[in-house]
Amino acid sequence: MMRNILLSAFAVVICVLPTRRAAGAEPVTVFAAASLGDCLKEATGLHQKKTGQLIRLNLGASSTLARQIEAGAPADLFFSADEAQMDKLQELSLIRTNSRVTRLSNTLVIVVPSDNPATFTSAAQLAQPAIKKIALAETKSVPAGIYAREYLTSQGLWRDLESKVVPTENVRAALAAVEAGNVEAAIVYKTDARISKRVRIACDIPAGEGPSIRYSLAITRDARSPAGAEQFEKFLSSPEAGDIFERFGFIVLPAAR
Repeated sequence: MMRNILLSAFAVVICVLPTRRAAGAEPVTVFAAASLGDCLKEATGLHQKKTGQLIRLNLGASSTLARQIEAGAPADLFFSADEAQMDKLQELSLIRTNSRVTRLSNTLVIVVPSDNPATFTSAAQLAQPAIKKIALAETKSVPAGIYAREYLTSQGLWRDLESKVVPTENVRAALAAVEAGNVEAAIVYKTDARISKRVRIACDIPAGEGPSIRYSLAITRDARSPAGAEQFEKFLSSPEAGDIFERFGFIVLPAAR
């Protein structure tokens, strides 16, 4: 039953980017963290234009995507927002270990609606009465939420703020909650905050204070288009793709295996 539910979810959220298709080339299906959506769409468009290789993106919470792959969903590449989800698939022998690359990093920020002039000197100010609800991606399974909880716990704030937390499906949903005025604040990736005109960054969480955020990618064990996946992974590890990631605010790491 769970397998059918997960595969059905995959069918709903998959996004196909149109392009000319190289003769005989099988589509490459990429399961990627929601926070990578905008930059991957640009990178995918460029790669497709150059090669004619059809790329399909399935965007969502890394934990959900990992469960879909575990259930047998047809993924060729997995681009996770944390190492833990990739570790889990590696332990289950569901990825090709020699293809695994740690590619990107990110930082966390506190955002408020764009018409709110508040500026915080620290996350401790989330405890003030004016902040009644704080949107976080689900803190037990979704990387952005796990990172946020880890940070708040390290600052001794989680116990005081937990009752204000509104859990969301993924980091983009947490951002949307602030945009819609449903919450007073959220903790999201800095890259997500940069793409929204309806929120503003009230506080940057320095990389040295925040959790170690690492995005990794790998070809899946059962990839249906392994050659295409290898070609696209090589492109994502290239300086050209690195320029795209940096433009969207990501910290590009050396593509060492």
